[in-house]
Amino acid sequence: MASPTTKDHSHIEIGDINEESQQITEKDIVEKDMAPLPGSSIHRSSSRPQLDVSGAAIQGNFEEKDPAILLPNQTDDISHLALDIGGSLIKLIYFSRHADRQVDDGRKRKVKERLGVTNGSRRSYPILGGRLHFVKFETSKINECLDFIHSKQLHCGGMDPRCWPSDAPPSENAVIKATGGGAYKFADLFKERLGVSIEKEDEMNCLVSGANFLLKAIRHEAFTHMEGHKEFVQIDQNDLFPYLLVNIGSGVSMIKVDGDGQFQRVSGTNVGGGTYWGLGRLLTKCKSFDELLELSQRGDNSTIDMLVGDIYGGMDYSKIGLSASTIASSFGKTISENKDLEDYKPEDISLSLLRMISYNIGQIAYLNALRFGLKRIFFGGFFIRGHAYTMDTISFAVQFWSKGDAQAMFLRHEGFLGALGAFMSYEKHGLDDLMVHHLVERFPMGAPYIGGNVHGPPLGDLNEKISWMEKFVQKGTEITAPVPMAPPATTGLGGFEVPSSKGVLRSDASKLNVGVLHLVPSLEVFPLLADPKTYEPNTIDLSDHGELEYWFTVLSEHLSDLVDKAVASEGGTDDAKRRGDAFARAFSAHLARLMEEPAAYGKLGLANLLELREECLREFHFFDAYRTIKQRENEASLAVLPDLLMELDSLTEDMRLLTLIEGVLAANIFDWGSRACVDLYHKGTIIEIYRMSRKKMQRPWRVDDFDAFKGRMLGSGDRKPQPHKRALLFVDNSGADIVLGMLPLARELLRRGTEVVLVANSLPALNDVTAMELPDIVAEAAKHCDILRGAAEAGGLLVDAMSNIQDGYKENTPSVPLMVVENGCGSPCIDLRQVSSELAAAAKDADLVILEGMGRSLHTNYNAKFKCDALKLAMVKNQRLAAKLVKGNIYDCVCRYEPAS
Repeated sequence: MASPTTKDHSHIEIGDINEESQQITEKDIVEKDMAPLPGSSIHRSSSRPQLDVSGAAIQGNFEEKDPAILLPNQTDDISHLALDIGGSLIKLIYFSRHADRQVDDGRKRKVKERLGVTNGSRRSYPILGGRLHFVKFETSKINECLDFIHSKQLHCGGMDPRCWPSDAPPSENAVIKATGGGAYKFADLFKERLGVSIEKEDEMNCLVSGANFLLKAIRHEAFTHMEGHKEFVQIDQNDLFPYLLVNIGSGVSMIKVDGDGQFQRVSGTNVGGGTYWGLGRLLTKCKSFDELLELSQRGDNSTIDMLVGDIYGGMDYSKIGLSASTIASSFGKTISENKDLEDYKPEDISLSLLRMISYNIGQIAYLNALRFGLKRIFFGGFFIRGHAYTMDTISFAVQFWSKGDAQAMFLRHEGFLGALGAFMSYEKHGLDDLMVHHLVERFPMGAPYIGGNVHGPPLGDLNEKISWMEKFVQKGTEITAPVPMAPPATTGLGGFEVPSSKGVLRSDASKLNVGVLHLVPSLEVFPLLADPKTYEPNTIDLSDHGELEYWFTVLSEHLSDLVDKAVASEGGTDDAKRRGDAFARAFSAHLARLMEEPAAYGKLGLANLLELREECLREFHFFDAYRTIKQRENEASLAVLPDLLMELDSLTEDMRLLTLIEGVLAANIFDWGSRACVDLYHKGTIIEIYRMSRKKMQRPWRVDDFDAFKGRMLGSGDRKPQPHKRALLFVDNSGADIVLGMLPLARELLRRGTEVVLVANSLPALNDVTAMELPDIVAEAAKHCDILRGAAEAGGLLVDAMSNIQDGYKENTPSVPLMVVENGCGSPCIDLRQVSSELAAAAKDADLVILEGMGRSLHTNYNAKFKCDALKLAMVKNQRLAAKLVKGNIYDCVCRYEPAS
C-alpha cells in the first residue's frame, strides 16, 4: 500500500470498510473499535489519539483491493512501536504497513463476486495487513536505538521515512509504550531526543499478554529441549489455560495464568540470573553475562560438584533412582580438596553455577505446577537466551522431579514477551482476534546477525543488504561475516568493520532466529481438510540428519543454475548480476545456519526450505526468474493443443478418461525444480519430451487408484453417478503441464457439468504457473475449444480477452463456469492451513480436490485427508523421494484416489 506523501496524512486500508459504499463517515470507522476482553486486566491507554476521519477520501481507484485512504485532518500520530528496556538489552517491536498495491483486475472481481468473497468485518484501523519486526539493542548503546527509531520515524506513526521530512516533529500528544526498568530511567532521554513521552506499562501484565499472544498465534512457538534436541509443540488455543509462566530475570517470578488478563504471581525465588551473573563475575572475572555462558559450554562440572558416584564409589544409588552422575552437592567436591580458587578452571565454575541455579529453578517451578495441578510450564527471561545447557538443565530437573509427568517448554520469541505485551496495550493494536493462520514468519537478510544474535538494526535498503552480503566470506559450510559497527554521527544503519576476531555465524548454535511476522488477515484454513488440528503438510521429515543433508545438497547444486535464470530474467545487467551474487550468498548463509541448527527458524520441513528460497529471491528483487521460459513453453504447448483435443474427442468415454490422466502425468515431467528434468531439456523440444513421456505410460503405475477414480466418474453398468458439483484443480507448472495436462482434464469435468476452479500460485515460484497468468492461457486455449470458451465466459475469465475470438458459437455454451483463484502462496508446495480467502470461499461448495505435481501432492499433502473426494497426481522426478515415499524409481507415477473422509 502506498504511503501518503505529506506528514499530516495517515491512511487505513479500504478492506476495513464496506466496499458497497464510497461514503466514509466517522461513525463507519470509530464504531468498529475493539471491545475489551472479558475480565482483562490489561490496561488500554485512554490517552491514545483517535482517528479524525472528517474529509476522508479514497486515494486512487476505488475498485482496487486495498487503496489508501487519506485522512487530511488527522493530526495525532498513531504509534506502532513498543519497547522493553531492560538492564542489559532493549527489545523493540514495531509495525510496518504493507507497501504493495494491487492491480485493478476486472476478471478477479467477477470471480470474487461469484464466490461471494468479501473483506469481512476487519477492523477500521491500520494494524492488520503489515509486518511486526523484532529488534534488539544493548541498553548501554541506547543512542543507537534512538537513532534507529528516528531514522524510521517510528515515533511519528511508523510511516515510510522516504515519505517524511527527516525533521518531521511528532505531535504533542505522541506517546510510546514501554515496560521494564528503563522505561523510568530513560523517559527524559526519549523526551529530549525524540520529543515523545514514555507511557509505562506494568511488567508482569506485559509478560503474560505477550506470552498469551505468542502461544495462541504462532504455530511453532513453544518447544521442548532435552539433550540438545528441540521438538516443537503444537498448542491448542482452546486448551492453553491454565499454565505456569516462569520468568527468569535477575530473580525469578512464577505466574499462574488462567486466561487473557487473568493471572497471579504464585511464587518465586531470589536465586536467578542475577545470582548466576553476580557469583560468576566474582569467581571467574568474566566481563559479561554472555562471556560467562560461553565459558560453561567448555566446562566440566564434575571437577567441582560432588556427584552420587563420588559418594558410592562410582556406583548408582539405584534403590532411590539416582544415577552416579547425579549432582549430590553443588560445589561439594571443593570442600575436601586442598585447592584455591585459581586452581579451578573458570569454565568448570561457570557450568557448576549454571547447573546449580537451573536445577533449583526447575525444581521450584515443578513443585508450584504440582501445587496447582498444572501440566504446562513455560520458561522465559534473559537468563535463558536460547542457551542449550540452560534449557537442558531446566528440562532435566522438571522431568526428574515430575517423573516425566510434566514438561519444561520454551518460547522462540521469549526475549520479546514484555515488548509484545506493551505493544498490545495500545487501545487499537488490532492483534486480539488474529488466528494462527493469519501470521506468516519470514527470515529476510534484513538484519545483520551472528549466531542468532541481532547486531544492530535491520537493513531496509536493497543496496545496504547487497553490501552486507558481499562481506560474507564462504569457507565450505562455515560462514564468516564482519561484525556491523555504528560509527559516530551515523544512524546505526550502516558502517561495517572487520573485527579483530572472526564473527563466525555461531555464537551458540542452539539459539533460534527471530524473523519478521507478516500479518495477513486474508489467509484462512482450507475448509475441506478432514482434521485441521492433525494436518501436517510436510511429507519429508527433515529432523533426520541424512534427509536434511541430502536436500541441502540438492538445493545447493541447483543454486548456480537458478542464479543464471534469475539474472537472465532481468536482462543480464550488471545490477542483476550483483543481486544474483548477493542472493546466492544469502541463501547459502540460510542453508549453513539451518545445517548447523535445523530448528533455527522453527519447525523445518522441505516445504519451508523451498519457500525460503523463493522468499530470498524476492528479497533481492528477482520476482519471476523463469518468466521468459514460461512464456516460450506456453506458446509451444498451445500450438499443439487443438490436435490433442481432436484426438481426445475421438475416443470412447472410458479411454478418454484414461488418456486424460495419462496426459496429466506425462505433462508433469516439465519441472525446472528437478535436476533430472532440467537434463531432459537438453535432449529434445518440449513437444518431443511430452510425446516420449506419453508413450512410456504403462499401467500399473507405482500408485494406481485409477480404476477407483474411474468408478466414481463413470460408474459401472447402468449405474451412472452424479457428476461432482465443483472441482478444485491445484495446478503446477507452466507449459505442457497446464496446457496439455490439466486444461484438458478441466475440460472433461466441464463437459460433465462440474464447475471447475483452477487454483494457482499467487506469486511466481520456479516455472509454476500463477493465477495472474492463467486467464491469458485459458483465453488462448478457448480460441480452439467451444467448451473452454463457454465455461471461461461463464466464469468471467474472458472479460478482457475476447477481441480475437469469433462470436459464432453461442448455442452450446455450458452453464457451468471455469474460474481461477490464487492459492495465497508463492512456493512450489502448499500449506493448506494458510490459503487465500478466495480459495477458502471456492472450497465451500467443492466436492472434488485434485492436487497435481510433486510439490503439492508429494512433498506436501501426500498424507492429507479431505472431507471430499481427492485425487493426487504426480510424476516422481527425484530418485530419493521415489524410494522413500512410494518405494519406486524416478519417473514413476502416482495416481492416488481417496473418497471423502
